[in-house]
Amino acid sequence: MKLPGRLLSLAAACALLVPLAACTSGSSDGSSEVTLLTHDSFELPSTLIDQFEKDTGYTLKIVKSGDAGQLSALVSLTPGKPKGDAVFGIDNTFAARPIEAGALEPYASPLAANGADDWAAEGSHNELTAVDHGDVCVNVDDAWFDREQIPAPESLDDLRDAAYKDRIVLLDPATSSPGMGFLLSTIGTYGDKAPDYWNALVDNGAQIVSGWSVAYNQLFTAGEGHGTKPIVVSYASSPAATPGTSAILSGCFAQIEYVGVLRGAANTEGAKKLVDFLLSTPVQTALPSSMYVYPVQKDIPLPRSWQQTPAPRYTVKMAPDYINDHREEWLKEWRSVVRR
Repeated sequence: MKLPGRLLSLAAACALLVPLAACTSGSSDGSSEVTLLTHDSFELPSTLIDQFEKDTGYTLKIVKSGDAGQLSALVSLTPGKPKGDAVFGIDNTFAARPIEAGALEPYASPLAANGADDWAAEGSHNELTAVDHGDVCVNVDDAWFDREQIPAPESLDDLRDAAYKDRIVLLDPATSSPGMGFLLSTIGTYGDKAPDYWNALVDNGAQIVSGWSVAYNQLFTAGEGHGTKPIVVSYASSPAATPGTSAILSGCFAQIEYVGVLRGAANTEGAKKLVDFLLSTPVQTALPSSMYVYPVQKDIPLPRSWQQTPAPRYTVKMAPDYINDHREEWLKEWRSVVRR
C-alpha cells in the first residue's frame, strides 16, 4: 500500500507526541531485537517495519502462533517467562484470560488518548491497548450464487435452509477469534436456543476448520484458493477487499484486537515502542488494506471502498469477563453438537 505523502513518519510522530526520552534508540538491557508474538493473519507493509527498525534501532522479529485463541493460550500459560516481548492479536473474546493469568505488563501509551483508550478492554488496567476493531459477520459470495442462479442467504436463519447444504464453512471457536465471535453472535441472537441453531448448521453440512486463513483463503469460493464454499465466517469489512461478495449484517459480533507488553519480557522498552508503533498514524492508516480491520485512532482516513461498504447497525457485544466466565460452558455445548 502506498501511503499519502502528507503522513508523518513514525519518527516525526514520536517527536511530536511522545516524550523525548521515549524516542531514543537502544535498550537499557542492551538487546537489539524485539520479538512480537502475533496471529497468522498479521500483515503490515514492509516499509513500515523498516521505518520502525530505523527509528528505534531494534530489529523486529515477528513470530506467528496460529489464531487468536492459540495465541492467547500461549501467552496465558507462560506468565513471567514469555516467548516474546509484546503480543498483538488477542481480542475481546480472549482478553480476560491473559490478564487473569498475570501474563501482561501494564503500559499506558501516550498515543492511546487519541482514540485507543475509547476501546479499552473492560477489566484491563493498561495491560492491553486497543489497536483495531471490526465486526464478525457471515460473508456470502454473491457472484457465485448469481452464476448458480440460487438466491443468496440474507440472514442467519437462512443458513439452515436445504438450499445451502454443504456450502458453509465455519471456524472452531476454541482456536479462532472470529470463530468465537460467530459463536457469541449466535448466543446473542438465539439465547438458550443457540445449540439448536448450531445443530441445524451441522445437519446442513457446515464444515468447521481451525482458523480464518484456511476458511477464507482456501475454502471460500471468492478467496485466493477459489474453494468450494460460497458462505464463510469473516468480517463486515471483507467485501471491501473482495468484489462480488457481501456480508450478512444481522447477527454480527463486535471484535476488538489489542497489543500488550509481556511480563518478564527480555526487551520491555522495545515492547513499549511496539505498542506506540501500532498506534502511530502510518500503521493505523495501513490497517484496513493490510488486515481488513478498522483503526481505533481518531481522524484516520479510510480507503474509498471502505467508505462505500455498509456496516451493521447493531452488533452483539459482551464483556471479556462475562465471556471468560462462560467460555468453557459454551464450548462444551458446542463440542457436544459438532462431535456427536
